[in-house]
Order: sequence, then C-alpha cells, then structure tokens
Amino acid sequence: MNRRHFLCTTASLALASAVTPLCAAAAQGDRVLVLVELAGGNDGLNTVVPYGDPAYARLRPALAVPRDQVLPLSETVGLNQALGPLMPAWRAGELAAVLGVGYPRPNRSHFRSIDIWETGSDSDETLTDGWITRVWRDHRRAGDGSTDVIVLGGGSGVAAGDGLRSVVLRNPAQFLDRAGRIRQASAPDGNAALAHILKVQGEIEEAAEDLRAVERRAPTLKAEFPSGPFGRQLSVAAKLIASKTAVRTIKLALPGFDTHRGQPGQHTALLKQLGSGLAALRAALLASSDWNRVLVMTYSEFGRRAAQNGSNGTDHGTAAPHFFLGSRVRGGLHGAQPSLTELAAGDLEHRVDFRRLYATVAQDWWRLPVAGSPFAAHRPLAVLRG
Repeated sequence: MNRRHFLCTTASLALASAVTPLCAAAAQGDRVLVLVELAGGNDGLNTVVPYGDPAYARLRPALAVPRDQVLPLSETVGLNQALGPLMPAWRAGELAAVLGVGYPRPNRSHFRSIDIWETGSDSDETLTDGWITRVWRDHRRAGDGSTDVIVLGGGSGVAAGDGLRSVVLRNPAQFLDRAGRIRQASAPDGNAALAHILKVQGEIEEAAEDLRAVERRAPTLKAEFPSGPFGRQLSVAAKLIASKTAVRTIKLALPGFDTHRGQPGQHTALLKQLGSGLAALRAALLASSDWNRVLVMTYSEFGRRAAQNGSNGTDHGTAAPHFFLGSRVRGGLHGAQPSLTELAAGDLEHRVDFRRLYATVAQDWWRLPVAGSPFAAHRPLAVLRG
C-alpha cells in the first residue's frame, strides 16, 4: 500500500482502511454524480408544494405552505420559496423535479428504508451491497485509477460491499489537522503490532498530503457556500471536481429532516441550506467549466404523511419528490403528483419506482450497458439529454 492507494479514513482516524487512489487525474469528459442524502425523511409536500389542490390545505391547516410563499413550477405545483436560489437553474432548464418517488409495500423505519434506498432492493428483500457497487462491479476496467465513491457526509451504504474503491472522509479539515500532529517514529525490533500502527500513521500523513495537493491544484472557487457542515461538504466536493480528481460519485448528506414536531421553521432552514448550497455548487462549477460533467441527485429514506400530526409536524410517510440538477438535465416536472384524496392508510401512493432514478444514472449518465444491469428491469426517466 502506498500514499496514492491509501484510503483517507474518517475524521476519527480509525486504523481500518481499504486501498483507493484519491488523487488520480480525471479525463476532461469524466462524469461525476453528486448524491445528496436528505437524511431523516424529507417532507415532499412542503418541498414541491401542490398549492393548486384544495386537499393540501385541508390535510395541513397549520403546516401548508402559504400560496404567496410558493414559486410556481406549473399551475398546480410550485417550489417552496426557501429553494428560491435554485430558480435560475429551473429557468435555465437544468433542474428536474421527479414527483411521487417511492417503492411498493413501503417501510416506514428509518433504518430499513434507507437500507432499501441505498441497496436498491425490494422492500421484502435484504441486500448487502450498495446500489453503486452493484452497478459498477462488472464494469470496472483494468488499470482504471478512478475512485468510485468519496463519502463526505452521512453513511457509506451506497458503496457497501466488495469491488469498489471508496473514500470515507466526513471531516476533511479535522482529518488534516489530526494528520498534521502525527510524528514519525520507529518501532523496536520484533514489535510487529506497533510497526503496523506506525506504518498506518505514516500512510495517514501521506494521504493528508494528497488531500492538500487536491486543494492546491483546485482553482479558486467563485461561489459562497453556506456556513456549517453541509456547506463545507459542498465546498470540498467542488474542489475535488474542479481539481479534476478522478471520482465517479461524491456523496453528501444534509441531516435533520425527521420533522415530527415544530416543522415549519426547521424545514424552511434545511431547504434554505439545500437551495443555497446547490446553487453555490452550480456557480462554482460553471466558473471552473466543470458543470457540464456533473449530475446532482437527491434521495431520502421516505417522505412524510399527507396530514399533519398533533405536534405541528409530520410523521414517517412514503412517496416524495426528488431532484436532478445539471447542465445535461432535461428540466421540468417528471413523474406524477400523488393524489391527496386517494391515500393508502393516510399515505401517498408512489408514482415512480426509485430504481428508475438509478437506471437513469447507470444507463443515461454513466452510459453503462443495460445487459446485466441490476436495474435493467426499470426504465430510465427522460430527465437527461446528451
């Protein structure tokens, strides 16, 4: 193992590792997927708001987003105004909202449902490999130095299993700080355990230098990212992409969407982070001429129930909208808005199987063969061009 094949591990600097090249240079046309996990279960009805449906206000007398706080996308649905920074992308035809995304026989457990989403399984099927692992395992080329997944936030379930080169780096600044405190030493003869620890410490220090090299070669980012952990994730992602680091997927996470009580202020603040953060990523990569090779996709373990609860919030539900963002996106509304009057035990009926999003990424973004794909049975959505 050497420094160009060392896994930049988590901020805790755990000594378990797997090999991967972090700093190989990407070819100019290499396409990157930026996955954004909205952790906790995002309330889709207050994100893409069905303001034209009278049932919406009836179901949510205290939580319905007022009409004057909705940015119309059509005569019936609109964007929560907290996502206003994304409207330039919408007007440019670069933002797609896929309505009614979910899966049959939905599970409302955080742990089980996120496992379903991150593996691409049926609700009654348990898989151990992440969906990106399943997509790429049979298509990696010998000598390809690309990193498959860099995780900057949340869990790494999308890359679980054998066969991928992945990096888990949830706090780059802390990683660099701690790596800088490492002092090289030598182990006494015969102390194999200490020798191994010191060897790994040296590799951590070298990996940190690789990360510093990424930052040095990245152009100055012409964008202001929001403060806080999510903004820092986005800034690092932009630097990795602009520095031409060879990576296929960068995974981010914005937590806090489990809004059982006191939802309005909390949800609005989260959507402001999401909207301003993705707008800043777009601005930075437009300026670096890398935006045309980036696709952003959101996901969350589930949506919320159609009706508000007794605590000024919403409980675990089912279907919700998700976004694609990028210069190659065919902007607009896709899928179909679930009915608010024909509910399944109080929940929305999904209209788009979530695995169609993965088929879209695998076939239309990464251009992998349909034959043998784990999502070959799911038709891609018409959300990409070129």
